[in-house]
Amino acid sequence: QLVESGGGLVEPGGSLRVSCAASGFIFSAFSMSWYRQPSGKERELVATIDPTGRRKNYADSVRGRFIISRDNFQKMLYLQMNSLKPDDSAVYYCRVQFKQSQSWGQGTQVTVSS
Repeated sequence: QLVESGGGLVEPGGSLRVSCAASGFIFSAFSMSWYRQPSGKERELVATIDPTGRRKNYADSVRGRFIISRDNFQKMLYLQMNSLKPDDSAVYYCRVQFKQSQSWGQGTQVTVSS
């Protein structure tokens, strides 16, 4: 199970951190990802992190502004979002890919607006 939290309303240029609490699987064994889905658009990959937390990949649109991280002891995934833009407004989801299935959280809304 994945449960996101931390979304909200933030002004352009501001920062926000969203979190994802994992349970029911061996969190430290799997890569994790953040996706987002702007209203009326398709869901897109934002960032991924390997099981150790050492290797991270970002979409071009967020590289240099967002930081993905994880705490394997607490079974938590994080996305620190800085220099936020209105185009970053979306529902943010965490995801885990298993061998033959995947799991998504319910999402948390992030709105960037003045």
